[in-house]
Amino acid sequence: MTLTGLHVPLITPFDRSGAVALDALEALAHQALDDGARGLVALGTTAEPSSLTPVEQQAVLGVLTRVCRERDAPLIVGANTPQALASLADHPEVVASLTTVPSFVRPGEEGALAHLTRLAADSPVPLVVYDIPYRTGQYLSAAALRRLADVPGVVGLKYAAGGINADTVELFADVPDLAILGGDDTFISPLLALGAHGGILASAHVATSEFVRLIDAWHAGDVAVARALGGRLGRLSAALFAEPNPTVVKAVLHAQGRIPTPDVRLPLLPAGPGSTSAALAALDSTTLVAAGPNG
Repeated sequence: MTLTGLHVPLITPFDRSGAVALDALEALAHQALDDGARGLVALGTTAEPSSLTPVEQQAVLGVLTRVCRERDAPLIVGANTPQALASLADHPEVVASLTTVPSFVRPGEEGALAHLTRLAADSPVPLVVYDIPYRTGQYLSAAALRRLADVPGVVGLKYAAGGINADTVELFADVPDLAILGGDDTFISPLLALGAHGGILASAHVATSEFVRLIDAWHAGDVAVARALGGRLGRLSAALFAEPNPTVVKAVLHAQGRIPTPDVRLPLLPAGPGSTSAALAALDSTTLVAAGPNG
């Protein structure tokens, strides 16, 4: 299995009573696929999974497995424990889990790799390892990340190192036998230029087709288009991540009338009006350029 292209890690919309707005979630899923996304991610960090009850998590998973079954689209599901991984066995639409490097305890590279190896051995679905050291506190070098390719059951890497550094260059200088999906939205264009296979991008809730076009342009070697588009989408992503994810994304989706409220659950707070206005302006700029002089 090779994971390529754009995968959208869906938010969890809430209605005015505070309940999960499942109809809005289903509409978002269909729209992302209509606009060219290759697949979807359920219960990733963008979905605020730690604030959802087990019943809510199952309801979200039920909606997105149904959509992916109807659309013949791959579904990746956030799962970080043996129990969460085991629960995916009953969902044939799930092609992989999105599993983070262990956080907070900082077990070192060997401990992290041993942990992921054990999870992969027992999981009913392959793992896409989520490397995001500025959140987990555990940095993995390019050499350690490359070793993931030798772990049975690990098929991909969501790479979110916080920018482009020496280990990034080293990793892509000798790409391992893994699907590497960019996870730093602002830096997705340079990651694609280096050789990333695609992206798992919260920013792609909006301007979805333009993110698809960006990935396709880099893969086709259309550097002029990719550079120009990458700059605009990088600016959009920076605006969408000006406050903790997914607060600004939700505010924009609400302003567009696509979800019933911009609400998030504690410990997150709603995005401020300034951040929302800046993101909408960046989106308008991207959309106007994409439409061209004749609209």
